[in-house]
Amino acid sequence: MRINGNPVKASQSVIIGDTIRVRQPGFERILEVRRLIAKRVGAEAASHCFTDHTPERPAAPALGLPQRDRGAGRPTKKDRRDMQKLKGQ
Repeated sequence: MRINGNPVKASQSVIIGDTIRVRQPGFERILEVRRLIAKRVGAEAASHCFTDHTPERPAAPALGLPQRDRGAGRPTKKDRRDMQKLKGQ
């Protein structure tokens, strides 16, 4: 986690105008503080207190793994082995 480019702990206080960068698996989220909140609120109310400057993530490439029909039940041992071969495991 970084605030205005400086590494900080998650408990660090923020002020209006701060830019927060949070690493998440595969990408980095960039948020700008627009308003401070005194107590915990729901996600809808919290979303009005920051601006999200995170760039769009590229779509994940399709792996081409076979899809089982919904309701087809659990894969058999042979099905699981075939899926592992396709994944390269």
